Amino acid sequence: MKRALLLTLLAACASPAPSAAPVAPRTTASAPVAQVDAGAPTPPAAEVLASDTKRATTGGATFTAPRGWTVTTKGSVVVLDAPESDAHVALVDVKAADADAAAAAAWSAYNGSKRPLRVATSRAARNGWEKCAVYEYEVSPNERAVVYATVFKRGDAWTVMLVDATEMTFEKRISQVLLVRERLRPQGYVPESFAGRKANPLDAARIKTIGEFVEAARKELGIPGVAIALLDGGKVVFEGGFGVRELGKPAKVDAQTNFLIASNTKGMTTLLLAKLVDEGKLAWDEPVVKAMPSFKLGDADTTSKVLVKHLVCACTGLPRQDLEWLFEFKTRTAKSSMDLLGTVQPTSKFGEVYQYSNLLASAGGYVAASVALPGKELGAAYDEAMKTKIFEPLGMKGTTFDFAVAQRGDHARPHSMDVDGAPRVAKMDINYSVVPIRPAGGAWSSVHDVAKYVALELSKGLLPDGKRFISEAAILARRAPQVPVGQNTTYGMGLEVDNTWGVPVVHHGGALFGYKSDLMLLPDHGIGAVVLTNADDGWAMLRPFMRRLLEIAFDGNAEALEDLQIQAQRMRAERAKARERLVIPPDAAIVGKLAARYVNDALGEVKVKKEGTSVVLDFGEWASAVATRKNDDGTVSLVTIDPPWAGEMEATIGERGGKRVLIGSDAQHEYVFIEQ
Repeated sequence: MKRALLLTLLAACASPAPSAAPVAPRTTASAPVAQVDAGAPTPPAAEVLASDTKRATTGGATFTAPRGWTVTTKGSVVVLDAPESDAHVALVDVKAADADAAAAAAWSAYNGSKRPLRVATSRAARNGWEKCAVYEYEVSPNERAVVYATVFKRGDAWTVMLVDATEMTFEKRISQVLLVRERLRPQGYVPESFAGRKANPLDAARIKTIGEFVEAARKELGIPGVAIALLDGGKVVFEGGFGVRELGKPAKVDAQTNFLIASNTKGMTTLLLAKLVDEGKLAWDEPVVKAMPSFKLGDADTTSKVLVKHLVCACTGLPRQDLEWLFEFKTRTAKSSMDLLGTVQPTSKFGEVYQYSNLLASAGGYVAASVALPGKELGAAYDEAMKTKIFEPLGMKGTTFDFAVAQRGDHARPHSMDVDGAPRVAKMDINYSVVPIRPAGGAWSSVHDVAKYVALELSKGLLPDGKRFISEAAILARRAPQVPVGQNTTYGMGLEVDNTWGVPVVHHGGALFGYKSDLMLLPDHGIGAVVLTNADDGWAMLRPFMRRLLEIAFDGNAEALEDLQIQAQRMRAERAKARERLVIPPDAAIVGKLAARYVNDALGEVKVKKEGTSVVLDFGEWASAVATRKNDDGTVSLVTIDPPWAGEMEATIGERGGKRVLIGSDAQHEYVFIEQ
């Protein structure tokens, strides 16, 4: 049912959030005039790349073409085709009067496609470019397409990156699309690097500057509350809060306020695995089926290849398939979640590309639990093992997996924007879906507690009193690269290592409904940070915060605030544009033809409830009112409008086999609900 892909590209001059669509220039332009570098060698007409390869556009801009893709040059157009042949990236050099004309000319040169423009938004000009803009085009849900244009200007010339792909292939090869985008540079550009520099101390003045950035970001994005912790020399130098725990109430966020930290749980789960490795109860290179004979994926070959180090590596070829744990979770347990994992089929080769799987990551915790406390129910074993082996020794006294306990004390409520772009307290119901897979993202914690975990990472396994908690080899093994995520980032075991700015930044983000977070450390400089927010739009401050921390630490160019402001403008523009097509209350003639109940084998049942002029889709565990939207292909969709679902979920109304249906999808799977 969820139409937006679950990974958002955050970098400056980035591709749009992948709700972007097919191609249609807003204006008409003549065919582009290519800027040809006469000294550059002409590549073969079509070449399949054996490795990631540096290439240049016909105008001299450089980029990295991904391994396994086919490269073809046709005049001013360099086309990269994915191995599946249904995803394409084109790089086109043009001369044009403005960005609109550049985008139009690029599509004309590539394939002549024309679709209505949905929205065009500016991006911060970075990486040597003087101007950057992204063009997103209208697409109907049944097309399952991701197509957009990113336009870059340098001097009097433009380089345009076009993406024209199916949703399925785009999601599983998004790291390779990132690789192309991240390394697209104008000829001769040398990126800013902090390599070799000594970090400034986070003194009172610099801490104040960071706090001012956080408050500015909070207000710009409409985030009710943010908590941060800062570490220097491996020790906490600041912890505190900005804003409120809940809109309309006076209680302030502080260092002890608990938030759902979501996927930042993963690194703590792999820390448990590392402890068991230290104790000789597991080995990183041990097959998982040896540690847990019942472990099973949907593919026997992949099952046999998964080693302990692969459980939280995003490298096995398993797709997200998140909807199957987001729906029908009320009676699910740790064991039934493991059983569900046994139905998931890989959609790429083992180790081929980055594909994030929450279900497999949760298995990492349950495998650890089965080894630490054999014979005990998996969920209870995991909770106890994390408490006794991780949280208590680190002094994380307020960290818990118990939702009831967390919400009785100092905690932040979740918030989302409604369909009109106003912040609202969001329903909590859907977040309970993470409980059965909690090793992947179910911990509640505060910046006070998470900072203790970050301090352990910075010390490479030493506690504050100098005693060794875990071996250096075991804790660092989790940062070893398992699969690339774009050009500058690798994914390890529940931790990423980002080298974008010439110094390694170890970090991980977290995202659940109404909560967004990040933790980060500069291991070579003893600096760390934790950011917890109580709003979905909190994700938009996380990358700029990391950039601001580095700017202050290394006297870098001031880019973070502009990046954040432009991102906020883009989000408002996209939200407003999407709202224009929604009919609220929903079209009575359309909803009058709906069945009262629909069922899907994987996602359960949905009841259609009519409440006055409103219509609610009730999935049992959660529900939302809906709008109707007419799509360009003549179909009609139901779109959720209640926070945290506002604009996020949609189902197309249809008919199959003489029965009424609602058709939803994630990026790689289609789900058909049939009337009953």
